[in-house]
Amino acid sequence: MDTQKSTTPLPALTQTASFRLLSSDITTTLSVDAPHYLPLDIHNSEVKERRLLGPLVLQLLGIEDMSKSRWEQVEAIEALERGEGTKGREIIRVTSTAGDDDSGTTVNKSGGPHKLVLQDARGTKLFGIELQEIKGVGLGMSIGCKFVLKNAVVARGVVLMEPANLTILGGKIEAWHKAWKENRKVELKAAIEANEKR
Repeated sequence: MDTQKSTTPLPALTQTASFRLLSSDITTTLSVDAPHYLPLDIHNSEVKERRLLGPLVLQLLGIEDMSKSRWEQVEAIEALERGEGTKGREIIRVTSTAGDDDSGTTVNKSGGPHKLVLQDARGTKLFGIELQEIKGVGLGMSIGCKFVLKNAVVARGVVLMEPANLTILGGKIEAWHKAWKENRKVELKAAIEANEKR
C-alpha cells in the first residue's frame, strides 16, 4: 500500500476535511482535551471577571439582535414571510432567486449588538455579547457556525466578544439551522408573552 499514490490532490482533501469538520457537531468530533474546554464553573456569577486564554473552539446555537425588540423581530419575520422587505424607508416586494434556500425565513441584518448562545466541545453552553461590531456576526449567520475564542474576558458568566478575540471559521449544521429558523418566531412570541405576564 505504501507504494500506491493517492489520485486526490492534497488541497482537495484539505477542503473536504475542513468542510466536514465545520458541518459537524464539535461535541462528537473534537477530542476530550481538557485545556480546550470552558471551565466547569464558567456560569458562576460570583466570579466578577476572568480571562479565557484559549484557543477554544465554540459553535453557535442561537443568535439574537439586541438592537431590536422581540416584537420588532417578530414583525420582520412576518414581513419576510409575506415577501416584503425594506429599502431605506420604502417597503418593497422581495423575490426569491433559484439558489436562495432561505427566502422568506431570514430577518434583515442589523448592526447589533448581538447576543449569541455558544457551546464548547464538552457541551457547556454560555452567552456571548458583542461589545464591538464583529464582521460576519449577524442574524444571517448559520447555526452550527464555528468560532475560535482566545484571550477573552468572561464577566459574570458572559463572554465579552470583540474582533480581537473572536475568529469566525464558518460552517453550518443543516438540521440545527432549519429547526432554529422554523422555531424562531414561536420562541420570540413565547418570550413576549412570558414577559407580559410578569
